[in-house]
Amino acid sequence: MKRTTLAFILALFAAVPALAAGRGTLRVDYYHTGNDKSEWFSLDQVVLEPLPWPGNLAKNVDTTNLGKYFFEVADLETGAVLYSRGFASIYGEWETTGEARSMNRTFSESLRFPAVEKKARVTIRKRDARNAFKDVWTFELDPADKFIVRGVPAPNAGPLIKLHEAGDPARKLDVLVLGDGYTAAERGKFERDARRLLKVFFSTSPFKDREQDINVWGLAPPAAQSGISRPSGKVHRRSPLGTTYDTFDSERYVLTTENKALREIASNAPYELIEILTNTSTYGGGGIFNLYATVAADTAWAAYIFVHEFGHHMAGLADEYYTSDVAYLPATDRVEPWEPNVSALLDGALKWKDLVRPGTALPTPWPKEVYESDTKQRQERRRAIRAANRPESEMNALFREEMLRDTALLNAPPHGGVVGAFEGANYEAKGFYRPQSDCIMFTRDDVPFCAVCRRTIETILDLYTR
Repeated sequence: MKRTTLAFILALFAAVPALAAGRGTLRVDYYHTGNDKSEWFSLDQVVLEPLPWPGNLAKNVDTTNLGKYFFEVADLETGAVLYSRGFASIYGEWETTGEARSMNRTFSESLRFPAVEKKARVTIRKRDARNAFKDVWTFELDPADKFIVRGVPAPNAGPLIKLHEAGDPARKLDVLVLGDGYTAAERGKFERDARRLLKVFFSTSPFKDREQDINVWGLAPPAAQSGISRPSGKVHRRSPLGTTYDTFDSERYVLTTENKALREIASNAPYELIEILTNTSTYGGGGIFNLYATVAADTAWAAYIFVHEFGHHMAGLADEYYTSDVAYLPATDRVEPWEPNVSALLDGALKWKDLVRPGTALPTPWPKEVYESDTKQRQERRRAIRAANRPESEMNALFREEMLRDTALLNAPPHGGVVGAFEGANYEAKGFYRPQSDCIMFTRDDVPFCAVCRRTIETILDLYTR
């Protein structure tokens, strides 16, 4: 069992030449308010976090064009871009729900970037109706501002655990695994859960091929009670990170809106990405690009959920499924999605055309009607199990049955393993297309990421490591 202290981390960073000048980590906490038609931003606080910037300072500019939002930090005097990243947000999802049509809501969000030495301009951009980025909020940042919070230690979250050490944080992708709903007595369980799920993670391509490019750290802030909130089951907890089931009234969607609590606890570790393990057994998870991913550690499907949701968080991958219940309303206009693994195939344009073999039909035929008929029956059975509050074992049995049928149907010749344009993706049965008939982002089958998803993950790994 390897554990490390804050002092060790600071010593490790001090040895990195790129950070010899003591480049710190700035965090801008702000509020994001609005509805389905309008949105507003307001500054909360600027924090100099206790640890140095963990990233590669030679790769500060994001050119991937991913994310519903994008932020940029530029030198105020020269306009030179100092740092940029694409991202998505809980607000960005909520505004597409029915609730956003009838009320305003406010969400706490954060931007993190290397500390600036001179005055800078911070700009957030959002995609418009045609998916082009437009400025939505800009403010000036003075690093000498006396109101920047400095020298405040991070809240105690227990020992920092080295779950997988590949090398210098400045040249690796640093992933922080956080536990929520684990009591102090269950810290050992958290570490066992994390190592169990990471074993599956590092056996999945392309992560297994890039294992030496990834550091993984672990923290388990002690909870007063085991577990997290699940309002649909009348379970309520005040867990350290505030994760909860039933986000957007979707019973399996697990997120936290307690952003500042999350960020304060996470500041105990070097990180670029966050995976939250909840100490629960009911099926659930979630993932938002460049925010965090979650997984119920004790569900029978935890390994699949971990990898699937990490795909959302790390690479901005879209859900390729379209038959499950979701809270989001369908788009009124059909535009090409920004997500790399779904396409509207407008005017025959396909973003992964270079991976399609000559002669492959576009759209690509697959047994869509059979799949939809089978899935409709299973969805009805799933709703009945939840409505009757039946044991989780019954839901797991249904999922295993589903996995066997879908694996056989979706991976059989002539469509199995073929890269093309398969209709049905992005929560809609028609008008959106996925790259292959099956993928981790489509089903719970024992299949890998499709070729397009793997390539995108590699691109993000390169952004942080090479």
